[in-house]
Amino acid sequence: MEPVTHKVRVRVPATSANLGSGFDTVGLALDYHDELEFTLCADPLNKAAQVLIEGEGADTLPRDESHLVVATFRRACEHFGLARTGFILEAHNNIPQARGMGSSAEAIVAAITAAYAFSHDGELDRDAVFELAARIEGHPDNVAPAVYGGMTVSWTDAADTRVFGDGSVVNDGYRTVRYLVDPSMTATVFVPDYELSTAKAREALPATVPFADAVHNVARASLLIGAMNPAALADRQDPNALLMTATEDRMHQQYRGPLMQPSADLIAKLRAAGFAAAVSGAGPCVLVLHAGDADAIIDAVATEQLESGHWKVLHLPIDAAGVQVSRS
Repeated sequence: MEPVTHKVRVRVPATSANLGSGFDTVGLALDYHDELEFTLCADPLNKAAQVLIEGEGADTLPRDESHLVVATFRRACEHFGLARTGFILEAHNNIPQARGMGSSAEAIVAAITAAYAFSHDGELDRDAVFELAARIEGHPDNVAPAVYGGMTVSWTDAADTRVFGDGSVVNDGYRTVRYLVDPSMTATVFVPDYELSTAKAREALPATVPFADAVHNVARASLLIGAMNPAALADRQDPNALLMTATEDRMHQQYRGPLMQPSADLIAKLRAAGFAAAVSGAGPCVLVLHAGDADAIIDAVATEQLESGHWKVLHLPIDAAGVQVSRS
């Protein structure tokens, strides 16, 4: 198949997963983006990738075929029927790496979206992007909001799991639904100057949790849907009180806290002041959800951290659009 265009631009939002109680299921798109431009080489004999990086990761990310965007783009092009080709990737990165803001999901979604746009005319098929992105990422909670925007709740359907003779497992049954988020909802993200790998955060989790803790999280995660869109509730409720309850967690944060003690301490301080704070994804970023403008008060609570020079703060609206793409 021949490409339908020679240049594609992609804009992908940062994401925050879990939101406290919604472990491995709930994700939220944030109005903070990476922008990537893919330009195909005119020389058909040139099959190489040239990678230019500006912003986050400029000093640490690889610039060869091992770059996650490049590797995923190659795989996605093959999936959509495009022959291997040379290209230039210009990445303008804002999303911090290894902090819990969905940088790997962004890279995967960006690459698949670009491959789709090179291989198809017309509107982006978000479902096709989501299905392949979830399969490559191995779980859907971050890729879903990056693709669709807003707040998503995702799961896997065991009926679609296939086990092969070599022991490998493929799950094609990734599912997600998108929920409305009230326009008044805002997110504050505190970004520390240290990293935490998702693999290490995953290793800290126990194989089982107490039954009471599981029930606790089921109730709080169910409440998240209404807490993020209180206008849909049958009875008027204080959204910030609902958010405090909805973000309570007993499934993962207590086990991961020792790996990111400064983040755990900041969460405790913010929650003591009445703000719905939680670990963003696997951490170590701290997410605060709030209805209405409380930026100055939230910053005041975290004065010690912000003045230390080890943290920066981002006050962000919720991204309702998800990944955006254009051709030229």
